[in-house]
Amino acid sequence: MIIYDISMTIEKDMGVYKNLEEKRPIIKFERKIPKDSINESSLSMNLHTGTHIDAPYHVDDSGATIDQIDLNKLITKCRVLDLTKVVDSITKEDLMGKKIQPGEFLLLKTRNSFTEEFESDFVYVEKSGAEYLAEKQIIGVAIDSFGIERTQPDHDTHKILFSKGITIIEGVRLKEIEESEYLMCALPLKIKGVDGAPARIVLIKDLK
Repeated sequence: MIIYDISMTIEKDMGVYKNLEEKRPIIKFERKIPKDSINESSLSMNLHTGTHIDAPYHVDDSGATIDQIDLNKLITKCRVLDLTKVVDSITKEDLMGKKIQPGEFLLLKTRNSFTEEFESDFVYVEKSGAEYLAEKQIIGVAIDSFGIERTQPDHDTHKILFSKGITIIEGVRLKEIEESEYLMCALPLKIKGVDGAPARIVLIKDLK
């Protein structure tokens, strides 16, 4: 069995959305050895920093919150699609040749995976791409960018996907991951009533 960790490392100088300082995690040592006999730390961060899972409540005030997400969609078989040749946005045309099947959970590998820094022109899923994924009746999609959309003021991509019950994961790291099928385990922190949560996500290959 081979386990691939596709999560970002949470640290002070990590890449964050639009390089906004308020998005950066603050890790503080509350107690330290030897003075306090133990090490004990606190963490303050935006719930959409790093590798995380979005809840419908993120874009819909009446949508499900992260503690209501169906875990059957997050511990599942999945397939990584190599889209590293895409320059700007992932459209319907980019996805049509990938033989997408109903019930799949897809991970979109793009050029985003080859940098840890935020880039304003990151690859994202454009409206036609989201509509195509919804039409194909997938159960979830993950992307290796800081967001699944970029400059969509009405959040079309999120809304199209969520309207069809499609789970959204952002910020996976796929540089070393080949286009193939895997078993995915993606568990968000169980925080009541919020719009998203950080997650440690792994892909498993050759499960015996």
